[in-house]
Amino acid sequence: MKSGFFSMGLCLIPLAAAISVTATAAPVPTPYADNNGALPPSSQYHGPLFKLSHAYPAKVAAPAMPWRAAIQNGQITVQNASVYAEALKAAVSRDMRTLLFDYAHWDAARRGWYNEPWLGSADGSYGGREAIHGMYVGSNPLDASLFAASGLKKPITTYVLTYYDKVAAQTLNHVWTAGAGMKPNVTSSSTQFAEGAIIVKAAFVTAGPDVWPVMAGTQVWPLYITTNATSGNTTLPKVTNTYLMQFDIIVKDSQSAPDTGWVFTTLVYDKDAKPGPNGIWDQMVVLGAQWGNDPQANSTVNPAAPLLQNWNNPAAPAYGGATFGWGNRLSGPNDGAMNDIAYEDGGTTKQVKNVQDSSCMSCHSTAQWNWKINNSPSFLLPAKAYDKKLPPQFVDNNQYLVSPPPGSPDWLRWFQNRKGNVPMDAGSIAADFDMVLTFKSLPLWYSATTHKPHLLNSLDLRGKPAPRAGK
Repeated sequence: MKSGFFSMGLCLIPLAAAISVTATAAPVPTPYADNNGALPPSSQYHGPLFKLSHAYPAKVAAPAMPWRAAIQNGQITVQNASVYAEALKAAVSRDMRTLLFDYAHWDAARRGWYNEPWLGSADGSYGGREAIHGMYVGSNPLDASLFAASGLKKPITTYVLTYYDKVAAQTLNHVWTAGAGMKPNVTSSSTQFAEGAIIVKAAFVTAGPDVWPVMAGTQVWPLYITTNATSGNTTLPKVTNTYLMQFDIIVKDSQSAPDTGWVFTTLVYDKDAKPGPNGIWDQMVVLGAQWGNDPQANSTVNPAAPLLQNWNNPAAPAYGGATFGWGNRLSGPNDGAMNDIAYEDGGTTKQVKNVQDSSCMSCHSTAQWNWKINNSPSFLLPAKAYDKKLPPQFVDNNQYLVSPPPGSPDWLRWFQNRKGNVPMDAGSIAADFDMVLTFKSLPLWYSATTHKPHLLNSLDLRGKPAPRAGK
């Protein structure tokens, strides 16, 4: 709320009375807020601001799926995954090039792309969407040691932005529209996506080429932010340049990937790739594809066990694969698949840094909601001591996540193949791999409508305290 005066219609209430009113009145929940309320001053920024796209369609015709045709309508394999991934990239190319490189002409609603509600609010430690591009903190901080080989000199913060295409947005309609965003309809059927639904996520970082040489020449986006591990956090938000690093494209495709129903692909920026007619978009190189968790491969017991539902591009830039997940399952630099963990081994506690303990699909497969606890019973990463009141347990100055032993039966719960309508935990409702719904929107909805804090709003993707919003 801005200070100075309080207006109701044409009647100005005296400031003293306004203070009294605002001190006792609960904030009105705003599911469709564009941003966290902090707008950049004209002295720092003059361009367009983010507008939430939420006119979700109720029914859309089944789309063409050229990615299926690219593999002759068969199943995706290690041998044809690169062809599939390139076809999927081409399918979103026109719209995403406008979003990323011609933002002044980006109109999400006209092009048929939509956003989840509730992320505009600043709740507790969660900073909410910033005003210029609608981005919010992905991971903070990621230590420079993870990318030492590619020359990163300082830690980084990642910022992310997710869009759902019109086919995927039918599910947002089923979940949110009936209650005008105020009462989610989360059932075993409402959360399921239609075949051909596409969800994309852009990830920018706070390190420019002077701090991380691999970012030379990439797209620059200004954000109005406080959280910046590269230069140090600020008390007040300020316009800060961020740099395009990663772009994810996932698609509901039960024909190509029958074990899970989804194919995940990740692109990363490659400064050494030859620019083509599409400029920087042609330098967004496929890092890999994943369409299952390879439960048959216990990568701790047998590190050489082949992955049959995962393909990593050997021609991708090396920094992209520096943070692959367990057994080199796909996970991009934004995704936090390497963590410091502590676990019991033969009666002793081991503490190990930068352990591969996640992947794209294992993380997303935890997307579920339990109405009894208004939470997900299992965290994104293999973790002990997590429930509706307790965050994942950490030891040694909050550095080491207490984890099941790698490769153990408890650990393997995160690496099973489940379809999107099968929850990880009995009694929960599966959310068809939609992490934004279950780990962002629903917790924020709960906090806003009950005026009670929600555990997940205070944690980042690795279970650690999230950065606080600036004032």
